[in-house]
Order: sequence, then structure tokens, then C-alpha cells
Amino acid sequence: MSGPTPAELFLQEAQELLEQLEHSLLDLAANPGNTELIDASFRALHTIKGSGAMFGFEAVAAFTHHFETVFDRVRQGKLAADEPMIRLALAARDHIRHMIESPGPDDAALAAPILAGLQALLGDGSAAQAPDQAEAAGAAPSNGFRLRIRLPRDAMQMGTNPLLLLDELRGLGTASITADASGVPKLEDLDPTACHIGWTVELHTTQPRTAIEDVFLFVIDEMELQIDALAAAAMPPAPADVIEPGLATSADTAAAPPQAAEPARPEAHNRRLADSVRVPAERLDDLMDRVGELVIAQSRLSQVAAASTDAQVKSIAEDIQRLALELRDSTMGVRTVPIGSLFGRFRRLVHDLSAQLGKDITLVTIGEETELDKTVIEKLNDPLIHLLRNSIDHGLETPQGRAAAGKPEAGRITLTARHAGAEVLICIADDGRGLDRARIRARAEENGLIAPGAIVPDAELLAVIFQPGFSTAREVTSLSGRGVGMDVVKQAIEALRGKIEIASVEGIGTELTLRLPLTLAIIDGLLVRVSTGRYVLPLSSVEECVELSAEQDARARGRNFLNIRGDLVPFLRLRELFGATTPADRFQKVVIVAAGKSRVGLVVDQVIGNHQTVIKSLCVLHATARMFSGATILGDGAVALILDVAQLVEYGQSRSDEFREAG
Repeated sequence: MSGPTPAELFLQEAQELLEQLEHSLLDLAANPGNTELIDASFRALHTIKGSGAMFGFEAVAAFTHHFETVFDRVRQGKLAADEPMIRLALAARDHIRHMIESPGPDDAALAAPILAGLQALLGDGSAAQAPDQAEAAGAAPSNGFRLRIRLPRDAMQMGTNPLLLLDELRGLGTASITADASGVPKLEDLDPTACHIGWTVELHTTQPRTAIEDVFLFVIDEMELQIDALAAAAMPPAPADVIEPGLATSADTAAAPPQAAEPARPEAHNRRLADSVRVPAERLDDLMDRVGELVIAQSRLSQVAAASTDAQVKSIAEDIQRLALELRDSTMGVRTVPIGSLFGRFRRLVHDLSAQLGKDITLVTIGEETELDKTVIEKLNDPLIHLLRNSIDHGLETPQGRAAAGKPEAGRITLTARHAGAEVLICIADDGRGLDRARIRARAEENGLIAPGAIVPDAELLAVIFQPGFSTAREVTSLSGRGVGMDVVKQAIEALRGKIEIASVEGIGTELTLRLPLTLAIIDGLLVRVSTGRYVLPLSSVEECVELSAEQDARARGRNFLNIRGDLVPFLRLRELFGATTPADRFQKVVIVAAGKSRVGLVVDQVIGNHQTVIKSLCVLHATARMFSGATILGDGAVALILDVAQLVEYGQSRSDEFREAG
């Protein structure tokens, strides 16, 4: 399989840089004077411009140059990073992304208002000229440097164009460039793809040393770059009116000894770009599939070894089992990514909606280092966006409403992620008005979802908002109010074998909790037998197993409750649910499973033991079958269905409510 092309590499790198740029700009809005954020934004723009020009994205490079010029003024303290400037910078960032991902003939028209805004920020241009423009206007440079440059041998193979780098140096001021061909081998030994030439450059510029280092941002970790300050005698005199604040005057330079030659960023020379490797997601998916097949084969081997009397076979089977489990854990670790990569996308959403709705909103994220399967994270984006939009639009009050309620003017939305066993809990909480239970009930009765006057548990009442077409909004807005979305959110979460829970206190706020599995590929399961069929329960949902004697079973007939240390737990007879016709075992077992705060007992004929479960999706014909979330292949080649604990718990709780009402 061939690797990605240079253009594809640029697209991948540009997406990462644009995300970094967005985060830096949003942080800069809250902390305008932070020089690290300003430098980070400038470096991202400089990298995008240089890479774009290098890989043929000339329009991207040209547009980014104007954007970079503005940030250069910010970096020099000549322009303030205020809110209007940040809004314009975010719009410019969005346009760069548009030109990279979906360029079209209307790009120039779309760029025109943004370029006009950038030009307006620069004013008449006298204080915002690019370095080469300043020199053309007659401003004498105030810094002199002698550069010794030698690029890595594979620089051109990796897409670096030395001529473009030298052109960028010329753009900083007056440059005298001399080639060093001493490293060029004989013709018969010449590798035409390698970079053999070095350069010596004498540069006079108004820019600091860091501007020179920025030119070589892509290759500085692996190249030889020596920057020496020139003595004052070797520099043209600098008029006082062009000396930058904080830079030494020509007299100061004459009095000070020349700086010792030192390579730029020497601590980075030993750091290699190969410390991390970008791997296509499809390859990780293929690897996970292979690991799943290995786990199945290992299960078959363990079954054969258990029936064998050969000690050596048993020893090999144990070694294979250990290695397979370690490989499984390592592969799952590669597939997991910090959820901060998802949370970071929502900062821009909150920033834009805050301005659109006229609400001051603070987004707080906790547990960004929590790791989750990359497939789960990809499928969580849209549901979380909808929940956040609902919290912002419906949950948080206007500044006037918050003031009347005695709350701070700024609303607060908190995104939290944490591990809980084999699950990840994601909470979206706001400090808004909370859910209006009276309005929810009135609309539910109006839609026939609740019988008038019926006594409904609070959790069931709040869960009504996830019904298709349900909405309590008084008016339809551009964000919400049409009753489309919350049911889709619930379906999306359940498709990930997760569950959504809701809690709300009127006047205090609302919290939505998503319970999600760590991975969608392999889980630890409990293998059970019901009649002649075998089934798997996710081990993370199993609390305990107890025995159900014939006497207890007879006493429970018609009531279906077990006393578990003082708590009444409803139970379901899986034989009845599955229509089993064979006689039941004399001593049946009850597996107590939990989903959220609810518990249900499942009566089975036999608990076989733990099982490494490779999850296989059900086909379209069986996708609507409730009680089952997938299937797996056992060691003997038979297929076992995976029970959907959330559905079983919900069904068991509804049955217990019916018994209570009837009794």
C-alpha cells in the first residue's frame, strides 16, 4: 500500500495547525496580552503559509500572508488582540480551511471582505508594512546576522524547497547569499535527490533573531543553522526613528562584544520527527479486526488445551492467551484518544453562539485526558453539539434573566469526562433555568404521551423530552424548537451501546450524563447458558450472581422479586423471554446486572464463566431485535448473542412497576 502524497500530508498537517490556531485565538480572546498565545498563532500561520507554497497551494499561501502580516504587528505590540480582531481572525481561519478542503471559483469573492477587514486593522499601512516593504520605503535595517545553513540530506525528498527558504530570508531585509559546494560529491557518487549544498548568508534586517528561525520552522530540528550577530562596523548605520523598542542601537552594538556563534535551538537537534507516526484510521481498524480473530482462535486453543492431558499443550495455550490479551490491550490503547480532542471543538461553537444570542457564556472542561475509542469519539460529535446548543439556547437565561434570578451574568456550561469501570461518563451541565416539569407534562399530555392525571415518576417524566417530535419551545429559532434532535441524540447514544440520563433542578440547572463503553470492538463478557443456547453479558454491567433454588422460584411466582440484602430486585426469566421448551435446571442462577442506578436479575440455567468477547454487529434483518446488541463467535465456532443490558433493565423495571400497581 503506497503512502500518502505530499499534498495529502499537507492537508493533514494543515488541519492540525488550523485546530491549534483556533484554540490559540479563543484563548487569546480571554487573555489578549499573552505573548505565548500570540507567538503560537503566528507560528501556525507561518507554517501554513510555507507549507502551502511548498506543496502548490499558492492561493492559501497568498491569503495567509496577509493574515500573518496582521499577527506580526500583534507580535510586535503595534496592534491589539481585541475582540473585533479575534472575530476577524477566526473568520480568516475559517476561510483558509475552506480554501484547503473545498476550493472553488468563488474563493476570491469570499476572501474580499476578510482582506478588507485585515487591511482596516493595518490602517494606512505605515505602521504595518512587511519587512521587505519597510526596506523598499527606505528604512535602514538595524540588525545584522551572518547565517551558515546546511539542510538535512533528505530535505528535498521530504518536500522542502531550499530556494523558497532563501527567498523568505530575502523578504526579511537585504541578503547576500553565497553557496557552499564543498559537500558536493563526484558525479559518479552524486545522489540527485539529496541536498549537498550549503549557504552562507549575510542578512541586514529590522527583524529579531526569532524571525530568522521561523523561516526554517519545518526543518530546524534536523538542519545545521548557525546565526552570528554582525559587529556594528559591518552594518549600515540605522537612523534613530527606525530602531525598534528594546533593540540595541548601533553604539550599543559597537560597545558590546559580538555574540558567540551558536546553533539555533540546540536542544532540539537530537529530537527526531519519527518519535510519532501518523497511521491511517483504516489500518487501525484492520489491526483491531485481526486481533479480534486472534482472540477467537486463542479461545478455541484454550478449549482444546482444557480437554488435553498434554502439559506442554496446556503451557503453550496459557502463553498464547497471555500474549493475546496483552496484544488486545495494546491495540485498544492505540485506538483510544484523549477526549480533549473532541471537547476542543466545542469552544468555537460556544464562542459563536454566545455572540449570536447575546449571552455571556463560560465553557469549562474537566477530564480532557480521559481516553475513549476513536470510533466512539467520532460518532459523539453531532450528539454533543446538539446537547450543547440546547443548553445554550434553552437552558441558560439571558443576562437580564440571570440578574433577576440573582445569578452571575455569565452563564456556565461544564463538560466533564471520567472513567467508571469499563465505561466513560460524559456530563453536560449548565447553571441555567432547569427543566420546567409543568410545561413538559402539559405538552406530553397534549401529545398523548402521558395520560391526564397519571402519576409518573420524575425520571420517566424528564425522559419524555427524548420522544420524537417533542418540544416545549414557545417559538422556533435558528437553533432549536422544531422538536427534531433529542430523539436522534438518544438513538445515536444507544447505537454506541450507551445510555443517556437526565437530572434537573428548576432554577438551578440541568445535567445530562452519557454512559458509553470504552470500546466498540472487544469486551470482557460473562458467558451464560439458557436452555441449549449460550449468551454473553458485558462483564462491566454484572454486579453479582446468586442461586435461585426451586423453592425460591416457586415462592416468587407471580411476584418476580428477589431480596438481595434487604433490597427488592425485580428479575426476569430469560427462558420465558426466549421461549425455551426444554426443562429448566434444578438450581438456576440469577445474574444481577445494572444500568445506571437501576438493577435487574436475569435468571439463567448455568453461569459458564468469563469470555473474551469480540463484538460482531447484527445484520440488517436483526438490527431491530431488542434485548440483543450484537453477537460473538465462541471457541467451538458456535455463535452466541450478546444481551443488551440497558434494554433488559428497562424492561425489568417496567414489569416491576406493573406488579406494584397491580398489587
